[in-house]
Amino acid sequence: MNSVTTTVETYRPAMHFAAEDTWLNDPNGLVFHEGTYHLYYQNNPFGNVHANMSWGHATSTDLVSWTEQPVAIPCDDVEEIYSGSIVLDAENTSGFGADGKAPLVAIYTSAYKPGSLHEGTQAQSLAWSTDGGYSWTKYAGNPVLTRNSPEFRDPKVFRYDGPSGSYWVMVAVEAHDFTVLLYRSQDLKSWVYLSTFGPANGTGGIWECPDLFELPLDGDSSAIKWVLTVNMNPGGPNGGSAGQYFVGEFDGVTFSSETTLTEGMQDPERVPDYQWLDWGRDYYAAVSFSNVPDGRRLMIGWMNNWQYANHIPTSPWRSPMSLVRDMSLVSVNRHPRLLQHPAPEVRATSTPGPEQRLALNGPATVEGGTAVQLIDVTFSPGDAEEFGLVVRGSADGTVGTRIGIQPGSGDLIVDRTHSGDTDFHEAFASTSRAPISAAKEGNYTLQIFVDHCSVEVFANDGLVSVTELIFPDPAQTSLTLYSTGGTADAVLQLTNFEKDDA
Repeated sequence: MNSVTTTVETYRPAMHFAAEDTWLNDPNGLVFHEGTYHLYYQNNPFGNVHANMSWGHATSTDLVSWTEQPVAIPCDDVEEIYSGSIVLDAENTSGFGADGKAPLVAIYTSAYKPGSLHEGTQAQSLAWSTDGGYSWTKYAGNPVLTRNSPEFRDPKVFRYDGPSGSYWVMVAVEAHDFTVLLYRSQDLKSWVYLSTFGPANGTGGIWECPDLFELPLDGDSSAIKWVLTVNMNPGGPNGGSAGQYFVGEFDGVTFSSETTLTEGMQDPERVPDYQWLDWGRDYYAAVSFSNVPDGRRLMIGWMNNWQYANHIPTSPWRSPMSLVRDMSLVSVNRHPRLLQHPAPEVRATSTPGPEQRLALNGPATVEGGTAVQLIDVTFSPGDAEEFGLVVRGSADGTVGTRIGIQPGSGDLIVDRTHSGDTDFHEAFASTSRAPISAAKEGNYTLQIFVDHCSVEVFANDGLVSVTELIFPDPAQTSLTLYSTGGTADAVLQLTNFEKDDA
């Protein structure tokens, strides 16, 4: 099936945030402040294609239900407002606070327009808020950091306290040089160069939207590692946009990676060996929240791909965000690897149904498939060449999105070539592959979040994720489990979300 007849809101997600009637892309300025999560994002306030970049704004108290707020930082005749971050300046180092209230400070990229003083360059600028992030004032001394470069952008700022001192650190990119640049500041206004990282591993496309944060390894607070994430477009493991990560040490000046496989430009043969944040086609520009309680590291990404981003068949809105993910770091074969789990707040909104046990020898349609649900499934392989599920499909399983495991090759497959509307762009219909191996007991466990326009698959207890947009016919809600070339067993549990009909 290549096309479907849709209504205006057919694909509006129930579990994911999307703007009401405009375009969005990169998440920006993610911060927890006074009991509220703030999600700012690249936004075109005047349409649903990429243009007029400003900072949109949404808020949530539970990471599930988001309220869209007025545009936070709009573009003007001088600049577009590109990606960046927000910090709580608790000690008022910037001097932007008033009446004893610590300011929120946004550090963003000014993309200067023709005719402006800094025409043709991208540089880093500031804005501040003293009302909790709802209104913003641009700093009169902008930009605060420039390299007179057309591609210097996406600052992520955090507070460093360590052996080298206590100060603000900025992580930004020279996009076309495949480098991450680090700077330091005492007041967020004056910045001093520290060091450069890269090129390394994936360099098949420009580098964007970096992040640098620390996590305990295997839950041990005495074994702290630093994680550098870098998003890249194109050059992902399954085509188009993607994000990669490096694990190592940061001494307050230099980040040193212990997971680099390729120094300099990437080796095409090694792309499957690099550490990817997500193996799907639609998880990009992922960055983490600042100031989250209890040391949680929460990350969210833009659920789209620059190959076809302006063309996906949604209206009047275009592009959703991913689910918020809890990040942790574990040892796998003595190497540090990121684990990603959907924030447990998502699961807390509904009660799972009973377990179902199935012996598979071919297709088996399961009662309970819906347009919005969580599917927990554990497969015990018999002699099948492949086993898996078809979600948002027809009753016979021939139409839908196939999520399969091939034990022989060690592949997890997400096939959306028959997922519904695939004709809107030549690059959309695709099959993504990710590495997967059985657990110690020989089983394969998947957690799959299905929404009106997406699937997010988490495998191997969060070691592997695959995020894909899909645009099925609204009537396609069947769920089929299957095996091919032999048998397999499955234990299935479905959780349906009440917001399905919202």
